[in-house]
Amino acid sequence: MTEPRYTPLRERHEALGASFTDFGGWMMPVRYTSDLAEHQAVRTGAGLFDISHMAEFVVSGGPAAPFLDYALAGRLSTMKVGKAKYSLLLDERGGIIDDLIVYRLGDDRFLIIANAGNHDVVAAALRERAGQYAEHLAETGPVAVPLSTAPGPQIASVTDITDKFSLIAVQGPRAEEIVTTITGLEVTGVALDELGYYAWSSAEFLGSPVLIARTGYTGEDGFELLVANELAAQLWDAALAAGEPFNLTPAGLAARDTLRLEAGMPLYGHELSLETAPAQVGLGRVVVADKELFVGKDGLSARDLTDAPVLVGLVAEGRRAGRADYDVYAGEEKVGVITSGALSPTLGHPIAMALVSPSASAVGTALELDVRGTRIPATVTALPFYRRNS
Repeated sequence: MTEPRYTPLRERHEALGASFTDFGGWMMPVRYTSDLAEHQAVRTGAGLFDISHMAEFVVSGGPAAPFLDYALAGRLSTMKVGKAKYSLLLDERGGIIDDLIVYRLGDDRFLIIANAGNHDVVAAALRERAGQYAEHLAETGPVAVPLSTAPGPQIASVTDITDKFSLIAVQGPRAEEIVTTITGLEVTGVALDELGYYAWSSAEFLGSPVLIARTGYTGEDGFELLVANELAAQLWDAALAAGEPFNLTPAGLAARDTLRLEAGMPLYGHELSLETAPAQVGLGRVVVADKELFVGKDGLSARDLTDAPVLVGLVAEGRRAGRADYDVYAGEEKVGVITSGALSPTLGHPIAMALVSPSASAVGTALELDVRGTRIPATVTALPFYRRNS
């Protein structure tokens, strides 16, 4: 049995009284004080998250951009340096291996952040596909590499940097004020007040490079800071100190889960899996189907999704919430299953995402949730449940 791993911030979490849980092979803080308090802090002020369990890979080399067009569902070659894009790693059948974010660091250099529990399968898939794409180039001849003048072999390099870096997130409406006042952090690229959503800027913390991305998983504004492991604890302390006037609150995985659920954001192993096609879970737009070549293209084309279940939002009254794997009914007919559910701390009533039959997916459709043997009335609603004020 593999021993669970801890991030470089373990001592900081223990000092704050965190409760830990195993997540993707990592022992991560699930809460520090109260799930509700941590959730509300992110919605009203800001929350500080350790997300160092996430997997990080650098893809580089002359054909890096067209290789990612081949390896992933989206078109990454047209993304500008300094930007980020949400994408999907599909298998040959068009099922979802993982969802991830790609950052363009340079003409021929990209950072990929993937889910912790999928580290090994993502690493294997990227490396295997790098070889496949090199063979494709050998058969078809050199290709025009977008934005690239780099010489060298036509093979992309995939480097796993997961064990070298930590990832700290500051999320909430006061996030920008906090990050810009962290002692020792100097932004060397685009100023944070000019940085758009799904973009990144360069910085230094105590002389060491830091990547600051305006991305997140809470439905709020926020930043994710990629820093060398050796400086993670010092950056955490500096962020807490800068955030004290803004009610910056350490937040665990429990709050992170209810925040992302309110924002209608899918979670791998719940809404996303090898059995689901992107179009079933509202991610058809992520797939650039007119690309000449990408892994999963033929599999997606061969799928008949006419009667395949689709992802919907569900709202109910009262305090009893449907949870993952609870059944959904239309009358006496089972029409689906809940993928994620909770009593929404922000909205004050139960919410859930569920995969249901297309016939039961229209907004306004009345359904019932089987909550431990009791039928709870629910109504299909548009996602997300919560949208922040711009």
